[in-house]
Amino acid sequence: MFGTSGIRGAVGDEVTADLALRVGRALGADTDRVVVGRDARESGDPLLDALTAGLRETGTEVVDLGLAATPTVARGVGWREADAGVVVTASHNPPTDNGIKLWQPSGQAFDSALQDEITARVEAGDPDLAPWNELGDRARRDGRERHVDALVEAVDLVESLSVVVDVGNGPGGVTVDALQRLGCEVETLNAQPDGSFPGRPSEPTPGNCASLATLVGETDADVGIAHDGDADRMRAATAEGEFLSGDVTLALLARAAASEGDEVAAPVDTSLAVDDHLAEVGVTVTRTRVGDVYVAERASEPGVAFGGEPSGAWIWPGETLCPDGPLAACKLVALASERPLAARAAEMETYPIRRDSVHTDEKRAVMERVTERVTDEYDDVSTLDGVRVDLGDAWFLLRASGTESIVRITAEARDADRADAVFAEARTLLTDAVED
Repeated sequence: MFGTSGIRGAVGDEVTADLALRVGRALGADTDRVVVGRDARESGDPLLDALTAGLRETGTEVVDLGLAATPTVARGVGWREADAGVVVTASHNPPTDNGIKLWQPSGQAFDSALQDEITARVEAGDPDLAPWNELGDRARRDGRERHVDALVEAVDLVESLSVVVDVGNGPGGVTVDALQRLGCEVETLNAQPDGSFPGRPSEPTPGNCASLATLVGETDADVGIAHDGDADRMRAATAEGEFLSGDVTLALLARAAASEGDEVAAPVDTSLAVDDHLAEVGVTVTRTRVGDVYVAERASEPGVAFGGEPSGAWIWPGETLCPDGPLAACKLVALASERPLAARAAEMETYPIRRDSVHTDEKRAVMERVTERVTDEYDDVSTLDGVRVDLGDAWFLLRASGTESIVRITAEARDADRADAVFAEARTLLTDAVED
C-alpha cells in the first residue's frame, strides 16, 4: 500500500475516498489528536473529508490546516502536540494522482514499521469505532504564520536579495512570505494554487522550470526558487539563469550545514562528485535507500548533520525531519547573500553521469537475476536499494522503479569514456537479465 513516499496513485483507482476513510480509522486506533492538510488538487477535498471522518469515528480530535504545504503540516504535529499528521497530496505527481502521507511528531514521515502497522489495520478492516457521543472534533486552524516565523528565525541574510519564486501552483507561498519578512524583493510565478497545474508540470525539473531560469537570467534577480505541488521539494537557479543540478544543490547545502567529522545522508543514486566535494572539508556521505523517508531515518541518527535527495528534498535534522522546501529556499538565499551561487557551484567539479531505463513486467524476477550475477562478478556490491556496484573510479546502479514497469540504470565515472564503458557494462547486465 505504501511506496517510497507514502500512499500515492491515480484518483478513483489506487486512491479513493474509501481508502482514505480506512486509513483514517486505522490511524485513529491509537491517536488522540491528528493534524491534517492537503495540497491544491480538487480531489483533495473529498479525500481529506473521508480521512477526517475515519479519524473522528475513532474519537480522534482533528486539527485541520486546510490548504497547506506538506512541511507546514509535518511541523504542525509537534506544534499542536499531536500524535500524528496526515497530508493528502501526490507531491510532484501529475494532477490525475493523489495520495496520503503520514507524519510523526518529530516531523519525520512514518517509517517502514509504522507503515506496516497502518497497512495491517487497513487490511484487517475491523475498526474500533467510538460511540455516537464520543466522536472527535474537527477544528480548522492556520499553520502558515507559525511556519513563516520558524523560517525567519532559522536564517540570517548578509544582505537583501532579489528572488523569483516559482510556487508551482501549490501551497508554497510560505516561502514568499518568509523571504519578504527577511527583506528580500520577491517576484512570483505560478503563485495561484491550482491542482491542475496550468503553469507548468508539478515536478520542478530543469525543463519544467525553464521560464524561471530565463526570467532570473534576463533580469537583475539574484536567485530563482522552484517548488513542487506541495512544497516539500526545492530546486534553484543562479543569477545567470543556470538551473542548478540536484547533486550540486545537495553539495552546497550540505557543505554549509555540516562540519568536519559529520556525516550527510543521501540516497544510493547520488553523484560521486558530492562525496568528493564534501571530503574536502572532512565530511562523509552515508548512503540510504531512495526516498525522503529513508533519508530522514538516517538523518535522525547521531552525527548526521544534513540529509538530501538530488530530486529536491532537503532535511536539517536540527530544525525538522520533514523535507522542508521553504526552509531550503531560505537557507539557499542566505548562502547567496554571502556569496553568489554560481561562484559556489563553480568550485565543485562535476562528473559525467549516464541514466536510462529498460521496460519489464517482471521487475522482481529481473532484479533477482541481476543481483545473483552481480554479486558473483563484482567485489564491492550493495543491495541496500537495487544493486549498486562501486568500482573505485566509477559506479553503477540497477534499481527497479517503485511506480513504473521499468528498471533504471545509472552509471557515473570521473572520466566520460569510463562513464560510457561502465554504463554499457551495466546495460548489458540488465538486458541479459530481462531476456532471460
